[in-house]
Amino acid sequence: MGKGGGCVPSKKKQPVVISDDSLGRPGEAPIRAEDHATNSAATTIPATESIAPSALKIFIVFYSMYGHVEGLAKRMKKGVDGVDGVEAVLFRVPETLTADVLEQMKAPPMDAEIPVISAVQLTEADGLLFGFPTRYGSMAAQMKAFFDSTGQLWKEQKLAGKPAGFFVSTGTQGGGQETTAWTAITQLAHHGMLFVPVGYTFGAGMFKMDSIRGGSPYGAGVYAGDGTRGPSETELALAEHQGKYMAAIVKRLAKV
Repeated sequence: MGKGGGCVPSKKKQPVVISDDSLGRPGEAPIRAEDHATNSAATTIPATESIAPSALKIFIVFYSMYGHVEGLAKRMKKGVDGVDGVEAVLFRVPETLTADVLEQMKAPPMDAEIPVISAVQLTEADGLLFGFPTRYGSMAAQMKAFFDSTGQLWKEQKLAGKPAGFFVSTGTQGGGQETTAWTAITQLAHHGMLFVPVGYTFGAGMFKMDSIRGGSPYGAGVYAGDGTRGPSETELALAEHQGKYMAAIVKRLAKV
């Protein structure tokens, strides 16, 4: 992984299809490139060996103490990078706790290849995806502190018009999968940003009841339980879909 959490996509990336259908339809399964192989309305765009300098950038900015949100973020990056002409860059927000406190809380070491973002860097993104765990139904203090540091950007409305979305982690099924994202919308509103929920574009995956699954129309999510439960494949698949969905939205807005 290179600087910025890996700005250059894998050379093994498969061709992707970009069309209006790539945004998904309610009640349908997630759209895959191979599903459109015989669809004349879609345009197949081959993957390239490297990202062009003019590629649209989506910053995936997150806080993750135990790795649950980070797991979603990395899978979300895969989704973004799977759309030609768009690249994802991973960032984490500054930690507000001391090393001693983190040690007492048994927090694992952070991935050194994912850099810490500064507020001013947000202006470089064409789209933003923010991930964070919940604290009593709203975002963790570390993410709130980061948003609080964007005062100058707010004053100058430097982020106005940028599309943004959320993904979350909660400890229990009633712990705030929806309210954590819902209460975060105020941050976007004051900046004049465009909230992009994933809705029900994940299709059938949004309706299955045969397993525990985090996530909501507001965005991807994971249930951490007591901390030992990692993201399930369904939760990761929703995160990947959200990345693809946001990439398609960013590309569409760039053409306006």
